[in-house]
Amino acid sequence: MSAVNRRIVLDHRPAGTPEAGNFRRDDQPAPEPGEGQILLRNHYLSIDPAQRGWISPGVNFAEPVAVGDVMRSLAVGAVAATRSAKYSVGEYLYGWFGWQDYCVAGEPQVIARVQPAQGPVSLGLGLYGISGVTAYLGLTEIGRPRAGETVLVSTAAGAVGSVVGQLARRLGCRVAGLTGSDDKVRQCLAEYGYHAALNYRSGLDAAAMNALCPQGIDVFFDNASGEIADAVWPHMNLRGRVVQCGTAAVACWDPAPLAPRRERIMLTRRLRHEGFMIFDHLERFPAVIAQLARWHQEGTLVFHEDIETGLDRAPAALAAIFRGENRGKKMVRITHGTRAL
Repeated sequence: MSAVNRRIVLDHRPAGTPEAGNFRRDDQPAPEPGEGQILLRNHYLSIDPAQRGWISPGVNFAEPVAVGDVMRSLAVGAVAATRSAKYSVGEYLYGWFGWQDYCVAGEPQVIARVQPAQGPVSLGLGLYGISGVTAYLGLTEIGRPRAGETVLVSTAAGAVGSVVGQLARRLGCRVAGLTGSDDKVRQCLAEYGYHAALNYRSGLDAAAMNALCPQGIDVFFDNASGEIADAVWPHMNLRGRVVQCGTAAVACWDPAPLAPRRERIMLTRRLRHEGFMIFDHLERFPAVIAQLARWHQEGTLVFHEDIETGLDRAPAALAAIFRGENRGKKMVRITHGTRAL
């Protein structure tokens, strides 16, 4: 190909929360697929809190992105050329395609096919991507809420949390949320069906937690960790379950921060605390996506997208989510020339 592949690469590692200056543009000729590979032309790039861990030292599910390499990212792209019998030109795929215009990929990099019949292809990056599937499986496989129980969700208005709240209510639970602004509190109550919500920046003392969850907490779906989780644990009920899905409130794990000891609470209340990693469940994607699509298409599952336009916006978009500025699933739509795809 004669096209240019615009790439966003890691320039230097962040000291804590990533900033736009940690990245730089590095344009290269568009690559060509080899035998058994495909060439993807990216349409939407994912912006996720987990990306902080992917460029930082500490505990990671994989090696951190190397300085000078394309930023690791999930993306939705269309097959532009193929030397694989499994994929056809023009079909949309979701996978590890990076912050760039074009990606040469093999089968291991592809997570799922994106079905335009289920809605805009951008949904393949959020509701039908790791956000929606994580919410569904983390809640049902680990949280296992029963009708009448109280489910508390941190980052309750986020891409994962907003779906967790709606699913928990669908299961007959009382659903409460912790979020980072009064505006997001209103969104939780008005759009996502939460029974109660609290702006954690206004205070998380015992009185506030008792008012939020007067019957205690049976399931805590935690996307935050840190001081937010410290305030929640004393309010867990007997035989409660904690789903550890994220640690967005902790800026750095090298060294790991010290926190209040929780072992006595776990012992005396017989709690279960389990981490959830979506990449352990890739074989479940098609069935879960089909169910989420049915609910979304019938109008009973709400999902918001916060889309910026232009590849160069990706670094600033990542920094923005740690300031709590996103309203829904954050993503970047790539433009080629003057036309947005």
